[in-house]
Amino acid sequence: MFPTRIVLRLITNRLSQADGLTTPGHSSHFSLQEHRFSVEFAVLNEGSTPVKKPLTIGALLLLASASFVTADEPAKQGDWIQLFNGKNLDGWRVKIRGYDLDDNFGNTFRVEDGLLKVSYDQYDNFDAKFGHIFYDTPFSHYIIRAEYRFVGEQVPGGPGWAIRNSGLMLHGESPETMAKDQDFPVSIEVQLLGGNGTDDRTNANLCTPGTNVVMDDNLLTRHCTSSTSKTYHGEQWVTVEVEVRGNDVINHKIDGETVLSYREPQLDLRDDHAKELAEKKGKMLSGGTISLQSESHPIEFRKVEVLKLEP
Repeated sequence: MFPTRIVLRLITNRLSQADGLTTPGHSSHFSLQEHRFSVEFAVLNEGSTPVKKPLTIGALLLLASASFVTADEPAKQGDWIQLFNGKNLDGWRVKIRGYDLDDNFGNTFRVEDGLLKVSYDQYDNFDAKFGHIFYDTPFSHYIIRAEYRFVGEQVPGGPGWAIRNSGLMLHGESPETMAKDQDFPVSIEVQLLGGNGTDDRTNANLCTPGTNVVMDDNLLTRHCTSSTSKTYHGEQWVTVEVEVRGNDVINHKIDGETVLSYREPQLDLRDDHAKELAEKKGKMLSGGTISLQSESHPIEFRKVEVLKLEP
């Protein structure tokens, strides 16, 4: 078993003061020619007596350059960033089809009871008012984790395919570049899907509005691709996690299991708007916005968080 703690003590003695320790508070600036060193370390385990041994200067330098990680102390990658603070929509911007940026028609996106809710109680008819709420900071290399559930019934006028359907839009364009009547941002969509209580329906599928990806060494140009997940019926909470490695690999995960994987996200030059974006920033996508969808079925999020990864 690895030791719980390693404690080092460095004692410096001036050559002119053979037996005297340096004065407390004495300047720490010294040279090897002016001092000799005595170093001891103690290995501490709970309930044991420290064992002290001398160390040479060479051993001290090795210790100083090493990092000690115990078997039960995993290396830290960083802190999770909570995109949703549980109180309000600070840090987010709303874009709903047919409305100006930041016009949250019908209070579609709201915070109630500590949840970020997508609701339609102020709608008479959905009427293709597809909406997205954008986090105001773009990301490139990261893991995003969302906990969500579908609730209630679809608003009248919603398309059949949108029942229990929402999404995480990744590597997306800025909301400022969207047209007023644009349905979806150019992005990589991780579909959030729920079952109807009877039929099978995979979750964390891929859709590609204005984009393409590479899968199995082939450029994938179809709009949607199914994952290998099981079906999630009812109003249960579901956790979806996506590992995004810039312009390299993207992995969709549910319950810790990878259900879909692809790479090289890129703009689809067959799409006029995507082509315009490519002319300004290039074809390949290595980062972009994160947004959540409103597609006519009420959905609630209790957590949306990001862990930045090293490129």
